[in-house]
Amino acid sequence: MDFEFSDEQEQLRDAVRRWVDKGFGFERRHALAKAGGQSREVLGEINDLGLAGLVVPEAHGGMGFGAIEAMVVMEELGRGLVNAPYTQAALVAPTLLSYASAELQQAWLPKIAGGEALVVLAQQERHSRYDLDKVAVKAAEAGGAWKLSGTKVVVPAGDEADAFIVSARVSGGESDPAGVALFIVDKAAAGLTVRGYPTQDGARAADVVLAGTPATLLTRKGHDALAHAADVAIAALCAEAVGLMDRMLAVTVDYMHQRKQFGVPLATFQALRHRIADVKMQVELGRSMSYFASLKLGEAPDARRRALSQAKVQLGHSMRFVGQQCTQIHGGIGVTDEYVSSHYFKRLTVIELSFGDTMYHLGEVSARMRDSAGVFA
Repeated sequence: MDFEFSDEQEQLRDAVRRWVDKGFGFERRHALAKAGGQSREVLGEINDLGLAGLVVPEAHGGMGFGAIEAMVVMEELGRGLVNAPYTQAALVAPTLLSYASAELQQAWLPKIAGGEALVVLAQQERHSRYDLDKVAVKAAEAGGAWKLSGTKVVVPAGDEADAFIVSARVSGGESDPAGVALFIVDKAAAGLTVRGYPTQDGARAADVVLAGTPATLLTRKGHDALAHAADVAIAALCAEAVGLMDRMLAVTVDYMHQRKQFGVPLATFQALRHRIADVKMQVELGRSMSYFASLKLGEAPDARRRALSQAKVQLGHSMRFVGQQCTQIHGGIGVTDEYVSSHYFKRLTVIELSFGDTMYHLGEVSARMRDSAGVFA
């Protein structure tokens, strides 16, 4: 199989890397995190590169690219530790809107492609953990109008968003996937309360409370759309994690050449060199599974879901190993807020917990295993 990137994809990578190197150093990132994690300005600069419409169809003003281009962009954003809700804004929202009517797509996709609107997914609830079908927020219809009631938590960039795509229950029990629908809620809608707060990785999230809040139905096939969008998000996060691990490894190797013990650089110690070799192995395992995840996004839902869970399991193991080993090699400085390595570790930890942690996806892989096993199964 040919894993070479096209010239166009390499040009895209170079454009993002140049912006990161020029406009988003660690000092800026650290200052934003200390100030509360507001990232709308950073997202605006990314949008100025034309990346807001990366996967939006050309008919709606986008670039019409696919999963591989998204992976390339996310790797570079990860390498630069860019704390902007790009995955939510440019990848998840367009995926969900692909399930909407032509009218709704025309109303929102051009705004997203032009960077005029930040639309984020409000799906998680306190009791739901990572299960997409556990939805307690209620949707009630009266006179052709919908109103939502309930609470969503840990909504990425929730207090900076212009609108929310909200999962709500229109029928069935609390865990019935057939009763889940998706709605669009404007930030100015009556009965909507948003409470924002910083997250451990220097970004922002919010709790969103809906009290009879007017909403527009996006699709009644909410569970299918959510599963698709979650897989897109997982592939993006896997790519971001590869960029993060790449850079954390490079920072650690540089430190080993500079830091001396017993009068010699740490890089001369054979035990640490072996440890770095193990770290490099985990980075490459993560990279291969990130490629696998992005390539599988076009598969049928069952095959896609299994592949993305497999990728998340491997990335979970890789992120934990790389983060812990690199931090231990640094010693005490590796956990200080003023040092860049600790921020990579925190972001890797948050990614591991996003859209299902390692144990959750291990269960997903197990549930989708065939009765037989082996290379001929």
